[in-house]
Amino acid sequence: MTSAKSLSASLEDYLEAIFHIVCRKQASRAKDIADRMGVSKSSVTGALRSLSERGLVNYAPYDIITLTDEGRRIAERVVHRHEVLKGFFVEVLGVDENDAEQNACRMEHRVSSTILRRLACLDEFIGTGSPCDRQQWLKQFRDFCGHREQILADQQTRDNGESPPPGHKRT
Repeated sequence: MTSAKSLSASLEDYLEAIFHIVCRKQASRAKDIADRMGVSKSSVTGALRSLSERGLVNYAPYDIITLTDEGRRIAERVVHRHEVLKGFFVEVLGVDENDAEQNACRMEHRVSSTILRRLACLDEFIGTGSPCDRQQWLKQFRDFCGHREQILADQQTRDNGESPPPGHKRT
């Protein structure tokens, strides 16, 4: 069996892409994977050979591609990490969807299970109590972040010896 730790981030991305395609279409082809990932078919072929050798995909040239049980298990873990991170970035940190998506893609391969559990616990903790409490907490946090970012921008402007833009409030 292949452990998820021995997989590169790139191979995890292929498993994740296959997982999403198979969920939607019941099977995948190399072209589907190339289109989803924005890579060449030859790159997909190389990755599929590697994943097949590790027992993570069922693959033969010009045939459909599916995940083995082990491949599906690893893909589900990657998808879960991605969803937890993206959800935390959007719901708690107030980051826009595209930025959250890009950062979740990068971080999903490196975040430890302990950190991931703690982020999920923090999100759940913030959600305990009434929905108004959560919204109030999130609003206060986002206001704090905005204020803090303004202070840092002002400091950077001063450090660079620049004048603030017209109408800009100094904090």
